[in-house]
Amino acid sequence: MATDMSEAIRQLIQDRGISEELILKTIENTLLAAYKRRFGNADNALVRFDDDHRVVSIYAQKKIVDGVYDPVAEIDLEEARELNPEAEIGDDLLIEVDPKDFDRIAVQSAKQTAHQSIREIQKDTLYSEFRDKVGEIIIGYYQRERNGTIYVDLGKVEGILPKKYQSPRELYHVNDRIKALITEVNKTPAGLQVVLSRTHTDFVRAIFELEVPEVYDKTVEIHKIVREAGYRTKLAVYSNREDVDPVGACVGLKGVRIQAVIRELEGEKVDILKYDPDSRRFIKNALSPAEVRDVIILDEGKHQALAVVADSQLSLAIGKQGLNVRLANRLVDWNIDVKTDAQFEEMDIASESRRAVSELFGDSEEISRIAELPGITKETADSFMENSIEFIEDFLALPEEAIANLKGIGTAQIEELRRLIEEYVEIVEDEEPAPAEEEETETPEDEEAEEYECPECGAKITVDMTNCPSCGIGLSFEYEE
Repeated sequence: MATDMSEAIRQLIQDRGISEELILKTIENTLLAAYKRRFGNADNALVRFDDDHRVVSIYAQKKIVDGVYDPVAEIDLEEARELNPEAEIGDDLLIEVDPKDFDRIAVQSAKQTAHQSIREIQKDTLYSEFRDKVGEIIIGYYQRERNGTIYVDLGKVEGILPKKYQSPRELYHVNDRIKALITEVNKTPAGLQVVLSRTHTDFVRAIFELEVPEVYDKTVEIHKIVREAGYRTKLAVYSNREDVDPVGACVGLKGVRIQAVIRELEGEKVDILKYDPDSRRFIKNALSPAEVRDVIILDEGKHQALAVVADSQLSLAIGKQGLNVRLANRLVDWNIDVKTDAQFEEMDIASESRRAVSELFGDSEEISRIAELPGITKETADSFMENSIEFIEDFLALPEEAIANLKGIGTAQIEELRRLIEEYVEIVEDEEPAPAEEEETETPEDEEAEEYECPECGAKITVDMTNCPSCGIGLSFEYEE
């Protein structure tokens, strides 16, 4: 079959991204499928391309015999010599097959095989290409929206940007440019599915790698990123070189680098802070932009800490709807309670930190008052004081009926107190004293027989003896009143 295919092959390579080798293999399989449909099998069929792949031919390889039993695989000697005068019995002869001999059904079957092969090859090729790009930034264009999902034209494939991966700040229109992170690549019956995200923390990481050369070359490294997409991102960074300020490198001269990041995030607030292995300093940094006066570690094991700020800094430290402190908690992996100076002075901080201090210095001071329990609120402690219950022992001694009738104290407060007592207080029950017995006058007969020495011979004697069993001397014992 003589056909100019070079242009068609180049078009497939350009449009579908399929390699030339795979295209030629597909053409070969297509012709073999048509041959098999026409002659029953393709065991003796050969497909050949010329050097520049402009012409392809299909041949039937037949054995020269004297008497043909299988016309598909054999050829008579006389017929063979018409094609090649030097032919001999036992030789193999290649006979070119004219595609016009293929019937319509065979041609249709070959076309279906070709289309299916090209689809599978294209899917595998694109899957391999995009699978290696997971975690990278890609740029596409808004095509359409359906049920909240945005379909993005990525050139060779169409990506999807699900609603949950879209920032609430962003609004798109047809043909808008979209920069997103490739998070998943999946094969589906409908084709390749490339899942995109603009809310992932790795999206922010990739943006910083694009905008900050020091992050890209690992001079400055990102310790951790936490994010509430569309509202605020916190970024902890550190430097591998003493002469490089990690925060300054990310901010850039006059803030040019951080402003580029904020523009890409559609105005989302971005806090860049320095990572510190010291928990107190790291917590203080994490609450930026608020200024923290002091950080007190309440429980090292449970990662509980108290941050003290000025009155003017409280709302800034907590943030709108608690967002700033919530992100700080996630960034440092501590439970941070923020208090003002005035609130801190009202707190019985000694009781809250006593357990941590006793573990540090080996102090085993006993907790006796309800207000001393770690974690107890001032309101709860005051409510019990108003009911004349100051000590834990007083509370434990109350019957259930009396506890239920306490004024101004709810069930939740009672259960919380019981939980704290169980967690922090070791309760030792006193043994009941033995029943009192009537005193009896002790007599010599009631005494346990004690042994003495005979004053004469030194033999052992007891108070119930009148004579020494050894020497026979008479014995007499006197008792003091």
